[in-house]
Amino acid sequence: MSESCKVAIVAALEREVWPLINNWPSKRERFDGREFKFYEKDSVAVVCGGIGPEAARRASEAIIGLYHPALVISAGFAGALDPTLEVGHTLTARYVIDASDASRTNCAEGDSLLITFGDVAGVEQKAKLGTAFGAHAVDMEAASVARSAEAHRIKYLACKAISDTSSTALPPIGRFIGPDGKFHALNFVAYVAIRPWLWARAHRLASNSQLAAKNLCTMLAETAKANTADRILTR
Repeated sequence: MSESCKVAIVAALEREVWPLINNWPSKRERFDGREFKFYEKDSVAVVCGGIGPEAARRASEAIIGLYHPALVISAGFAGALDPTLEVGHTLTARYVIDASDASRTNCAEGDSLLITFGDVAGVEQKAKLGTAFGAHAVDMEAASVARSAEAHRIKYLACKAISDTSSTALPPIGRFIGPDGKFHALNFVAYVAIRPWLWARAHRLASNSQLAAKNLCTMLAETAKANTADRILTR
């Protein structure tokens, strides 16, 4: 366990941050009765805790409790609410809003407004969220990570990459997210395989995700480097 971790990154899925962590050492540790897999290199630790607010909360508490970072970053994919944002666009949120109660976190850095919603937002829901909150993008975890960071008085950032535009029709991925936040990929593939009308959507989602992950990890490497004064993050 690192005693000098300065930056803790909380993501939902490994594929979101894989270009960054693919050659990093990993270890499994238990926290509050659950096992988590952590990636660690130099002064940076990463945990992929699952999709959704509760999974993000558990992962945040685990990485904070075990690594005691100076900075916590909520990292991952986001859906665009602003029609001008294209796939692969990266953003650092100045404000994070929880759609469930309209609570707001001021991150002190960044120039975007990010809203956290409890379910996968389709085209219609994105339009409603954009109108109601004036936000640029939507995710499912940032507000929970922000709450944990605030509770522990730790600096917080939300770094996201757009994986679907405001007009992108997604396949029904929400039904394959388990109560623990895990995405059941094999079940999703089997579901899509016998529904040809979903093939184009699934292919587009995979392609968009690859671009979003690449751009996100470039941003994360730069952000982590800027926040580890005496260590250089290398990939």
